[in-house]
Order: sequence, then C-alpha cells, then structure tokens
Amino acid sequence: MHTLRIETGSQMEMVDVTANVRRLVKDSGVARGVCHLYVPHTTAAITINENTDPDVRKDMIKELLKTIPLQDDYLHAEGNAAAHILSSLLGASQSVFVENGKLVLGTWQAIYFCEFDGPRSRTVLLRVMAG
Repeated sequence: MHTLRIETGSQMEMVDVTANVRRLVKDSGVARGVCHLYVPHTTAAITINENTDPDVRKDMIKELLKTIPLQDDYLHAEGNAAAHILSSLLGASQSVFVENGKLVLGTWQAIYFCEFDGPRSRTVLLRVMAG
C-alpha cells in the first residue's frame, strides 16, 4: 500500500492527484490490474471528473453547496456536518483499471481529492493489484 500526502489550502477544494497516482502505478510494476484509492477521512472524498477546465471544479463545489449548505441548523456540534455529508455523497474510494502499466482514464478525466473541512494535512491510500 502507498500513501499520498496532500496539504489542502482552503475549506473546500478539489486537488488533482492524477500525476502522483500515475507515478505510483508506474513504480508498482503492475502491467494489468486495478488501482484502488481510499480516503481515510470522514470530511473528504475522492472522485473522477473533467481535467481541462478548472471551472468544472468550481461549478461542482458551487452546486454541492447549494445542495448541502455549510450552515443549516445541523445537530453535529463540531460545525462541520456539511463536510461529513458531502464526504458520504461523493464517496471515500475509487477504482481505476490499469492496462500496459498505465491508468485507464478517459481523455478528459482526472482523479481529484475533495477537501470539505480544510485546510488540513490529508492522505490518500492507494493499492495497485495485478490481475
């Protein structure tokens, strides 16, 4: 298992981790299999989406906040209930196929770590399995 360390700089952001994941897949030596990514945090997530227009990430955060506002009379006393809900909605894991030693992503796809309760020091756990 490998660990990616991520330093987030704001309360909510989407950090492109694709290059780091590609490097770890290459270093694993696995030619064909699956790359599993897991976020061990209850106020963060991981997703795959558009990688060329940064406005897509901004739009995603904007629309997520319309659906799950930061303040909404939540009962959770720590003040980060929205971050917990957003984490569950987007999810803590992703799996990506590996072929010829490379991630199988669409032309416009990237892997994003999603911060909902930052800024913080975070981790993404990654395992590349042959098969």
